[in-house]
Amino acid sequence: MQTNYPVDSIIDRWNADPDFVIEMFQDIQDKFRFIPQEALNRVAERTGKPRGVLFHIATFYKAFSLKEKGRQEIQICTGTACYVKGAPDVLAAFERELKIKSGETTPDRMFTLSEVRCVGACGLAPVVVVGEDVIGGVSPSMVTEIIKKYSKEG
Repeated sequence: MQTNYPVDSIIDRWNADPDFVIEMFQDIQDKFRFIPQEALNRVAERTGKPRGVLFHIATFYKAFSLKEKGRQEIQICTGTACYVKGAPDVLAAFERELKIKSGETTPDRMFTLSEVRCVGACGLAPVVVVGEDVIGGVSPSMVTEIIKKYSKEG
């Protein structure tokens, strides 16, 4: 089925099968870096799944976002080991440098900053994850260089 909706090709790839909405959402998230409301509505329309059910799925899984994310996602681990070794100071340094709070995206859509409870790299604490890169032993003095590095890659 060919239409003007940009997500129809994704829905078609999964044959508009309501059993594959999570896979559709993964593909939509990959394409847009979030799940736009229009996309959620279109998946509901094409699969016959109620919007409320789709909203529940999209908000239940941490991997999905209904808000646009930056090209680079910076996650500050605030699990116990990271917290004790200075994660709050690292987070504060990122907030100061980027001029945003945790959970926000920079106006240029380059960075989204968030806290995560544990990334499973406690021996490297405090840990920052940028995209798929795990950076251990981060101190507030390293924040400016980390931002510069990933500004170039974004």
